[in-house]
Amino acid sequence: LSGINAAAEYIPEKVKKAEKKLEENPYDLDAWSILIREAQNQPIDKARKTYERLVAQFPSSGRFWKLFIEAEIKAKNYDKVEKLFQRCLMKVLHIDLWKCYLSYVRETKGKLPSYKEKMAQAYDFALDKIGMEIMSYQIWVDYINFLKGVEAVGSYAENQRITAVRRVYQRGCVNPMINIEQLWRDYSKYEEGINVHLAKKMIEDRSRDYMNARRVAKEYETVMKGLDRNAPSVPPQNSPQEAQQVEMWKKYIQWEKSNPLRTEDQTLITKRVMFAYEQCLLVLGHHPDVWYEAAQYLEQSSKLLAEKGDMNNSKLFSDEAANIYERAIGTLLKKNMLLYFSFADYEESRMKYEKVHSIYNKLLAIEDIDPTLVYIQYMKFARRAEGIKSGRTIFKKAREDLRTRHHVYVTAALMEYYCSKDKSVAFKIFELGLKKYGDIPEYILAYIDYLSHLNEDNNTRVLFERVLTSGSLSPEKSGEVWARFLAFESNIGDLASILKVERRRFTAFKDEYEGKETALLVDRYKFMDLYPCSASELKALGYKVCIFALRDRLHRSDLSLIFKLFLLCICRMCLLQQLNTVIYWKWIKKKK
Repeated sequence: LSGINAAAEYIPEKVKKAEKKLEENPYDLDAWSILIREAQNQPIDKARKTYERLVAQFPSSGRFWKLFIEAEIKAKNYDKVEKLFQRCLMKVLHIDLWKCYLSYVRETKGKLPSYKEKMAQAYDFALDKIGMEIMSYQIWVDYINFLKGVEAVGSYAENQRITAVRRVYQRGCVNPMINIEQLWRDYSKYEEGINVHLAKKMIEDRSRDYMNARRVAKEYETVMKGLDRNAPSVPPQNSPQEAQQVEMWKKYIQWEKSNPLRTEDQTLITKRVMFAYEQCLLVLGHHPDVWYEAAQYLEQSSKLLAEKGDMNNSKLFSDEAANIYERAIGTLLKKNMLLYFSFADYEESRMKYEKVHSIYNKLLAIEDIDPTLVYIQYMKFARRAEGIKSGRTIFKKAREDLRTRHHVYVTAALMEYYCSKDKSVAFKIFELGLKKYGDIPEYILAYIDYLSHLNEDNNTRVLFERVLTSGSLSPEKSGEVWARFLAFESNIGDLASILKVERRRFTAFKDEYEGKETALLVDRYKFMDLYPCSASELKALGYKVCIFALRDRLHRSDLSLIFKLFLLCICRMCLLQQLNTVIYWKWIKKKK
């Protein structure tokens, strides 16, 4: 028995390796491919856990949902199949997934007394959601064939059937898609089979719209060419291939925005553009700019329709814009502050202040984020919408949150100064923050900037002395403060004051600047990006531009700065490589 259990629990080595890779990178598609292949060879009861993990990791992938559903269909677990369709169908407008849904209804509901009604509803539902898809031809044809096959007893029923078939044909023949020409030919034959004389007029009436749709279908096919529409949505990889796909998706969306159908129906234009966005989000769901642009487009369409007097559709699109934001922060981008802030601003523009509060509080409730910027934006909203007292309430909440950093104190102080015109309250906030963040040079410099703005020279000088002599600011972090102190004295002090600060700064950094006293002299005379020596002379003196700022940033692990420097080096290397290549080929050509 132990041998049987061991065999049952055996995990192939490749699966173990794949699981290890997924621990490091949950979006490793190669590792997921191994797990999928393993799941497809297992009974569904054992494989279900893998499929659930798969669709949880890639909730917008129609291909992965379809794999899961097909495995359940194969096992005849129809209750589970229907629950899976309920979970994904409305959110994932993927053509193959919807075809799978229609096939499921057709094959499993055929013996029900209400089959015809259910099947017709399923087709109507599908065409409403996915009918604009370029590859939707087969769904249109299947629906038409289904309607043609419905038994009709009596002339009234026959006329009803003809009307239903004609309605679908006429909708399909003006819908840009691949094989639209075949659908038009079938429609023409259908009308001729009913009444030759009437058919000519029916066809002529719709010929112009069909020709327009056929023209757009060709453009549609061209603009969709090369798009990888089955790619699962993963966080931005910043690879050349991804950049190419992003560009192609945006080109497709822009094409739809250009109104290729040349229709005056703004509702239709908006629906087509939003269908393009929905298709894009299946693949680029981790890209916040796509969500934001989709919401922005709906907002613009809403305003346009309101100007035209179509208030119903205007409200519909306005609410849908909010829904786009909700979907983004509720699924793939739960921690993306940019979308939370945009959503909050959007609801603020609609005067829905309670909703704005709930948006900010939802983000603040996420434990593993830095909430500093959230509180800053929240304070600004509260002040704008509800007055300075509301802003102060949020500041109080921010002070009590142990995760926040010094920036909230700077924001609150400046808000009091600029909005309440009360510099004494701002001064108290800066002083309160200094007790907590006296070892943070950025906070000290922000306080200094504030006092300098007020022209309070004595208070500014006192602050410099306090922070540089109190011991709260470590020597390795004090470089920028000393540089600012010297600049301050150079602007408003006398020569004796300047020399005194220079000597004190040299003493503070004696080990670093021993024998390079002249290099420090440069700081006395420089102004902004103007220096009293040439670049080569500065180098000879051992002077380093912004040495204190650079060193302090590196000391504080400013990864963004390091990354920028790294990118600069890479760019230079690439340029040198290209230059060397050009020189080499010129040399070869010359030799020939």
